[in-house]
Amino acid sequence: MFNLKGRNVVVSGASSGLGAQMAKGFAKQGADVVILARRLEKLEALAKEIKSMNVECIALKCDVTDSAQVTQAALEIEKKCGKVDILVNCAGSAENAGVIDMTDEQWDFTIKTDLTSVFFVTRAFANIMKKNNYGRIINIASMYGLVGNTAIDTVAYHSSKGGVVNFTRAVAAELAKYKITCNAICPGYFETELTRDVLRTESFKKYIEQTVPLKRHGNEGELNAAAIFLASDEASYVTGAILPVDGGYTAV
Repeated sequence: MFNLKGRNVVVSGASSGLGAQMAKGFAKQGADVVILARRLEKLEALAKEIKSMNVECIALKCDVTDSAQVTQAALEIEKKCGKVDILVNCAGSAENAGVIDMTDEQWDFTIKTDLTSVFFVTRAFANIMKKNNYGRIINIASMYGLVGNTAIDTVAYHSSKGGVVNFTRAVAAELAKYKITCNAICPGYFETELTRDVLRTESFKKYIEQTVPLKRHGNEGELNAAAIFLASDEASYVTGAILPVDGGYTAV
């Protein structure tokens, strides 16, 4: 089960963190991978690692908040690969502040990076998938798209990820006629380049122990199985699903 040999996977936000982890996870299942991000040097290092797994890997610099760059990247990928079977929208970042103090600039940056970019990328690659009457779209949202939190004020991030959750449902309903599924994964606390400093503080460790039933953050690779399942042929009847991978945070 879950053999992805012969499938082409595009992963945005793949230069580090969860995107890089999932790109390697797909490669281990036999998929050929295209990795997108702004930091080409990091992409090229990852591509070298992925190619050592005896699959193809293309590294392509792309700012997913720029509609023109996304459109151009999709055209290049279709020309080189012929088809796109699986898309993982993983690019993201955030300016953290609460609703009282957040500036217009912080709000706009977060919404554009975490929500508008998902629209740009999905639109571009769904048009390729439509031609083959097949596709798997996986949006990386967040458990913060499902609930609030008392650990840190980050109203724009909650809003953008909540938008991704319902964007996923809308796209699932729209694209089902093309045999394209669209699902979202809502990760909990995972250590990445962006979260490492916060997660390693004693205060946040205590917060996790008190709020996450498994009493720890997610480890490298623990998101891969969910993404691989949703990308597989075996998940052909799963669409519009929102899957938390959060150690139980949203269960209590």
